Order: sequence, then structure tokens, then C-alpha cells
Amino acid sequence: MKQSALLLLAPAVRPFTIMIGTIVALGLIDRGSGYFFSVGTIFSVMQLFATLGLVALGLGLSMLVREFDLSVAGMMSLGGCIAVLTGGTSPWLGACLGVGAGVISGLLQGLIMTRLGLSSVGVTLGGLLTLQGLTYVLTGNQTISYPNMAVALGLNAPIAHLLSVRSAAALAVFAVATLVMTFTHVGRDIIATGSDRRASRIAGLNTDRIMIGVFAASGAASALAGVLLSYSLGAASPAGLSDVLAPAAAAAIVGGVSVVGGRGNAPGIAAGVLTLCILRSGLSAIGVPPFVHDLVTGGILLVIAVLDAPDLARHITAWRFARAERRAHTYSRESRDAAAT
Repeated sequence: MKQSALLLLAPAVRPFTIMIGTIVALGLIDRGSGYFFSVGTIFSVMQLFATLGLVALGLGLSMLVREFDLSVAGMMSLGGCIAVLTGGTSPWLGACLGVGAGVISGLLQGLIMTRLGLSSVGVTLGGLLTLQGLTYVLTGNQTISYPNMAVALGLNAPIAHLLSVRSAAALAVFAVATLVMTFTHVGRDIIATGSDRRASRIAGLNTDRIMIGVFAASGAASALAGVLLSYSLGAASPAGLSDVLAPAAAAAIVGGVSVVGGRGNAPGIAAGVLTLCILRSGLSAIGVPPFVHDLVTGGILLVIAVLDAPDLARHITAWRFARAERRAHTYSRESRDAAAT
């Protein structure tokens, strides 16, 4: 029993344990009324996944190398606005330009960090503000409409009443990321860089190149999320996507990505995103106030922080040994008292 519990709480399995536990808990709260277990709720969850998932993936990749890409929110907004402004007649051109802007932004930030030896927090915070400023300049601080409504309707078209084309595209990106991280040396190099950058350099890895590539991938994923969302909404706004950073970070942490780097994977991040999306859509479906979502998410993050505490295992082991010694001492004293009588 204890071994099963430890297995379910292992870092690689924990995201899926939390996701399944969330589904079971919301199902019990729903009490079979059908509001939570419905096709509409599943579709809503997957739509939220398409919005948040790619940003969480990009941010999670940066966390794997022990960095933190704060610019993902700004890149999501800028990528969407570029796509809407340039993709009226050719959606693919707009999408390529939007994602290309994300790649360029990530490359520039990665180069600044590696060449000057700067912290990612300061560089990407500057990147976030710069990207937001560029978005306001391009849009004139106004919401811009996308004239090609056929694309918007196509991206929101349901697939088997469970997915949309947009959410299927997000799942495809996660599938590609999983294959790359699992079956290529790139994934191993990323994990090694996040685990111990100095040792990776000694082993011959070009950690600077890995860092630049990770931030380019993070920018591309965030920009793609903005492109898909803006196309599907038929509009882009310079301020509409500014609140995505905190949920993306929470999803990555719930998905098993360590804040100190070197641990995490794409399926775990997907499970973390799904957990938050299930909470938001499920709680709304059963009529729970919106603030409960933040409370529950905060509670989950606190539990994860406690479980990931570096001294937790040592304290638990010491407590178990102390309890065993007390029991042995008590048993020995009782045995002596019984022998004396």
C-alpha cells in the first residue's frame, strides 16, 4: 500500500495522479447531475487547453534548463496581432510571420543571456515589456478584427464533438515535443543542461546553443498559441492575453516541471494544463464561484511545493526512525515490568 502511494506521488506520475484525482473529486461534487460529465464540458476543457497549453509548454521548456521565460505572455499577444494584420488573404503567411517573430524574439533573448551571462528573469522581463509595447504600436492600442471568418469558423469546427481543430493542433505540437524530448539527443541535452550546466559543459555539451534553442522554441510555441487563438476569435487585442503567464507557470509546475531545472516532460506539462482546465471548466459547469478555482490551484501548488522540498524525505525518515525507537523502548520497558511481576 505504501509503495503504491509512493509510486502515485513520484514526480513522473504525480501530474496524472492529480489530474485523475481532480476528475474524481469534481465527479463526486457533481453527484451525477450531468453538468460535469458532458460533451460540452469536455469541449470547453480542450478549448482552454489550446489557449494555455502551448504557452505552458514554452515556459516549461525554459524551466527545464533552470531559467524562466517571462516574455511568453507578450509573445502570445504579439504573435496573434502579427498574424491578424498580415494573414487576411493568406492565413498561412500570417501564421508563419507570427511564429517567426516568436523564434526571432527567443533567439535574441537567448543570445543576450548567453553572451553577456545575464539572468533570464531580467532579460525576459525586459522582453515582455518590449513585446507588449510593440503590440500596442502595431495595433494602435485598439482591437483589430480578422476579416477571414472562414478560418475562424474552421479552427473552431468540432471534431467528434470533443475537440476543435485548434485544440487538435495544440495536441499535435505536444506529441512532437514528446517525441523530440524522448527519442532524440536534444531532449537528453536539455535535461542535462538543467540538471548541472557546469558538468554538461565539461562533458562537451554546447549549453549556450541549447539555451538559445530552448528560448527560440519557447517563443515559437507562445506565438503559435496567440496565432491560433486570434484566428479563432476573429480578432486580436494588445491587452487581451496579458493574464496568461501565471496560469502557464502553475500548469508547468503541476505538470511536474521542477523550478530548479532538470526534471519534467511534455506529457506531464499537458497533464498539468488539463488539470487546470478541468478545474476551471468543471467548477463553472457545476456552479461553483470562480474564485474557488484560484483557491484550489493555490492549494495544489502548495502541496507540490511541500512534496518537492529537498529536506522532506530526510525529515520523514528521521521521524519514522524516532517513532520506531520509541515503540521499541516502550515494548522493552513493558517486557521488563511483566518479567518483574
